[in-house]
Amino acid sequence: MSNNPLASSDTDFDQTATAVAPEAAEPMVEETQDDRALMEQYLQDPTNDYYNLQYGDTVDGVIMHIDRDEILVDIGSKSEGVVPSKEMSSLLPEEREEIKVGDEVLVFVVQSEDKEGRAVLSLDKARQEKSWRRLQQQFEGGEVLQAKVINYNKGGVLVNLDGVRGFVPASQVTGISRGPDAQKQSDMAKMVGGSLTLKIIEINRGRNRLILSERQAVQEVREARKDDILSSLKEGDVREGTVTSITDFGAFVDIGGADGLVHLSELSWSRVKHPAEILRVGDRVKVYVLNIDNDRKRIALSIKRTQEEPWTTISGRYELGQLVDATITQLASFGAFARLEDGVEGLIHVSEMGDGRIQHPRELVKEGDTVPVRIIRIDPARKRIGLSMRRVDGDDGNYPVEDFDYETGEITTPESNNASA
Repeated sequence: MSNNPLASSDTDFDQTATAVAPEAAEPMVEETQDDRALMEQYLQDPTNDYYNLQYGDTVDGVIMHIDRDEILVDIGSKSEGVVPSKEMSSLLPEEREEIKVGDEVLVFVVQSEDKEGRAVLSLDKARQEKSWRRLQQQFEGGEVLQAKVINYNKGGVLVNLDGVRGFVPASQVTGISRGPDAQKQSDMAKMVGGSLTLKIIEINRGRNRLILSERQAVQEVREARKDDILSSLKEGDVREGTVTSITDFGAFVDIGGADGLVHLSELSWSRVKHPAEILRVGDRVKVYVLNIDNDRKRIALSIKRTQEEPWTTISGRYELGQLVDATITQLASFGAFARLEDGVEGLIHVSEMGDGRIQHPRELVKEGDTVPVRIIRIDPARKRIGLSMRRVDGDDGNYPVEDFDYETGEITTPESNNASA
């Protein structure tokens, strides 16, 4: 045993250290791991001064200073962020003037740190990001929205939706004609500066792709309006509307958001072969509501029923033996139909067309001819007038009692009518 106390002490210290070190090391390791976890959490927390900003982050900030070329924004980082003028170009002059110190703004991180240690921020991209999120919600909800037309190209028109540019194909815009390209370009040029009612039909944020349709939006709006109109409409109503399209079988009329059909037979009291004879798209007309089919959402309309039925006052305007001018409207093997006025037609039977034998009316007249005729029969109840061409010059006043069948041309007498009855 050494008499040196230092040696003894050193030996005791080494033994003590050797015995104690394993137990003391464990809590030191645990404290280091906890510290690292806390540090990572702290660094990832956007509220602390050392938040690690990355490109594409959107954060809320408070405007600290404004000058002509930039805006300083406090975003809770170790230093203020800066919005250069090129990153707020989407702001209108009046919007720029309204910005003031203390305002809260959403900003987009363009660069985590510039040479001065400041984060470079963008109001334009933040607005776009916010708009994209809202547009996604509108797309998923099937909403109808409004957008301003800012330009056009060969394929369609471009619209602005709060900083996001969208495209509306020409085929999806109702106001663009389907004629020559020059006409399409002219139509689209006239739309710039105006607004369209639109619905999103495709959205892809990753590709910056936003496709919209006016046709779908208008159709949905019209369907909603149609439901409202159907609930308030009743048979017998008289409304004013606009002719929207013409077909071989009738015309469609918009009565305030819902289209109804005026069948060919309900266009006029006179004979009409095609709606285009008396109507054009865009005409304003009065219509009478004939029928409403709520299940099929169809409305039957009439134009002629808004006008006085000419046969109800026929006796006050015409009498037996009267000479009038009539327009040939249709030829049949048994005679010719002739119009005296709108809604009033008579029949010139082949036996009343001339004194000689006539094989067919076309030997004497054609459709569109205006000829003088004498009235030889009036039957308001059955809406029939008998006319004669051969009695125009020589009228003995002895008018036939027989009648003409308007469908077959067959001549009948009162006796035969009574017998058949």
